[in-house]
Amino acid sequence: MKISKLHIEQYRHLENLDFDFTYPLDYKDKAKAGKPLDKICFIGQSATGKTGLLELIYEQVCNLHKAYKYEDKNNFSNEKNSDDYLSGIIDFSLGDINYKLKIEEEKKIPTVYYEILNQTLLNHNEDYQSQVIFDSKKPSSYFKANLISEKNLEIFTKNPIDILEKYRDEVLNPKSELTNPNILFDDNVAPEIWLYLLNDILHYRKNFTQIMTELVHKGYIKDVEKFRFEYEKWQKVNPNVLEKVAFKLNPLFEKLNLAIDITNTEYSVPIKKKTTDEIIPIQNTSTGTKGLLLSFLPLFKLDTKDSIILIDEPERSLYPDMQMDLMDHYKKLAPEAQFIVATHSPFIAASFEPEERFILYFDAEGKVAVRRGESPIGDDPNDILKNDFGLEFLMNKKGLAAFEKFKSLKKQIAIEENEIVKDTLLTEILQLANDYKF
Repeated sequence: MKISKLHIEQYRHLENLDFDFTYPLDYKDKAKAGKPLDKICFIGQSATGKTGLLELIYEQVCNLHKAYKYEDKNNFSNEKNSDDYLSGIIDFSLGDINYKLKIEEEKKIPTVYYEILNQTLLNHNEDYQSQVIFDSKKPSSYFKANLISEKNLEIFTKNPIDILEKYRDEVLNPKSELTNPNILFDDNVAPEIWLYLLNDILHYRKNFTQIMTELVHKGYIKDVEKFRFEYEKWQKVNPNVLEKVAFKLNPLFEKLNLAIDITNTEYSVPIKKKTTDEIIPIQNTSTGTKGLLLSFLPLFKLDTKDSIILIDEPERSLYPDMQMDLMDHYKKLAPEAQFIVATHSPFIAASFEPEERFILYFDAEGKVAVRRGESPIGDDPNDILKNDFGLEFLMNKKGLAAFEKFKSLKKQIAIEENEIVKDTLLTEILQLANDYKF
């Protein structure tokens, strides 16, 4: 499922906005022309509504699932305050089917249209109990900017054995799939979600502990070769699931001089320093490392095909060199998902095609307007800041004052006749040019 269009008549402070989330018909890749964007980037100054758009899209994805999950049609109504309620139309595409949610301001109840092979059908609210036209259980996930919290990290600080003891029923009788196809990853994610995501690892840890105990009890500890033979035989049918996790996450962790350790059993996802092999408790890692683990693990575990992944401020606490490659790593984890991010980072924005960037800005009347990006993908972040972020001067007041002084000195030296004064002015000009690279 991918979002393809959004028309906002009214949502919070946003009015009369149209978003076309499809590749232009003259797009360079003809196979994608006219189809929903693979990834979407919202940029713009604070208070323009970037985070609000993520919340709106996630809410309507939930509405689309909710409409056909329950028999009581009232579950499709929205009980929120009118200020937070969308009045408008939002289009989603799933395969050959287009789902159009038209939301009327007065009724506060969405009406669902859907199109199949160019035939438009109307699903009236009164009749939809007997219709099931949206049966996708693909999870869509929304990673909020406050994802990194002690509550979310708690389960990663515990030994797998302690987790098994505390959550024995959940681990021994895992759910085959999540009840809710949409997951909000905020600062208070339910432990059951993390247990679901860690289940394969915890089961491997449990089985590993059992086989080690059995081999010790059989006395194989005295015969190293026999011990190794029996363990390797067991491991052939019980592969270490952490190897797959490490294969996906280590390329990004490498820039942090870190790696997932596949042999340590102290934590469910042990992290080590590459130079010393020292295991580092997750609570002692950087904020950026914590955020990567909390966002990468869900994308590794969940079936993200045809799903929408929303991320607010993916750049949080990451050095620019990490930000430049971040979207590539996300796409490798979930290649068939549609990513939608809101960012203040030109390094993140540079990972998107200009057609995939949507710049929110205040027009002459003080209302929020939207335009597409200009800079090509991979452009210099300074050009992105100028062309798409609309920041013409990238210096603070002191830098601008130095630039004005630099220009003034150049004018002054051009008309100065006293050679001693000219030498003094030249020295000042060269010093400013060297300091500020004018």
